[in-house]
Amino acid sequence: MSAYDPSSDGAKMSFAKEMSYIDYLSLDPILGAQKRQSNAHDEMLFIIQHQTSELWMRLALHELSTAREELVKGNFPPAFKMLSRVARIFEQLNNAWDVLRTMTPSEYTEFRDDLGASSGFQSHQYRLIEFILGNRNRAMMKVHEHRPELHHMLGQELEGKSLYHVALDNLAGQLGVAFDTGIYRLDQPHQANQAVMDAWTTVYQSPHAYWSLYELAEKLVDLEDYFRRWRFNHVTTVERIIGFKRGTGGTSGVKYLRKMLEVELFPELWHLRGQL
Repeated sequence: MSAYDPSSDGAKMSFAKEMSYIDYLSLDPILGAQKRQSNAHDEMLFIIQHQTSELWMRLALHELSTAREELVKGNFPPAFKMLSRVARIFEQLNNAWDVLRTMTPSEYTEFRDDLGASSGFQSHQYRLIEFILGNRNRAMMKVHEHRPELHHMLGQELEGKSLYHVALDNLAGQLGVAFDTGIYRLDQPHQANQAVMDAWTTVYQSPHAYWSLYELAEKLVDLEDYFRRWRFNHVTTVERIIGFKRGTGGTSGVKYLRKMLEVELFPELWHLRGQL
């Protein structure tokens, strides 16, 4: 039996003058971006883990930004699709920790010093995701001052409403209520508000009367659920590999990450469950 020739079925085999798969995906710069600083075998895993995470976060930002735009216009269905996708992106990011956890403390120490002061704490994309979702803290921008264009981008995000703010606008509009302007804290984390919780509670008590708001609320809860799992797995992975050492970027490491577990993005949507 002769070897199969794909061209016999019409497959194009020559790309000297046309765009190929490698060209379309710009694979040359992507696959050439793994610049190890040591000879340690596991540094490649560490680099690819974080590079792929940044790519997934790039997509999350694309989806979140557009979902917010759709909610501003009152277009719920496409926003729901995008929010569901972001939740699954964080599921993907969550699963990636399982791969990184195959690296032992001994293997990590072979190249940890070569990281210098670089740290995931400095990820501007992660910071932007938090800002869009509503966990806003202007002090966190300082670490990005050495990159003016990134610092400016983060500053611009703090000048407008977060995704949750836009959700609250829809909530207030459909229920015919008005929230105190103080809940729209543009450069500070959102704080639980009783009036907002009462409004969401009304939705949950009559879901069929407010189905779009009800579904929006659950999409947000689903997203935060996956986001929390990602944070938790981040903590356990770091503790498993470096214990309670300080992070390479100077944070307290596991202690800092555990503190982040206490952050609630959409607090009213979680707290109302106790009063239904």
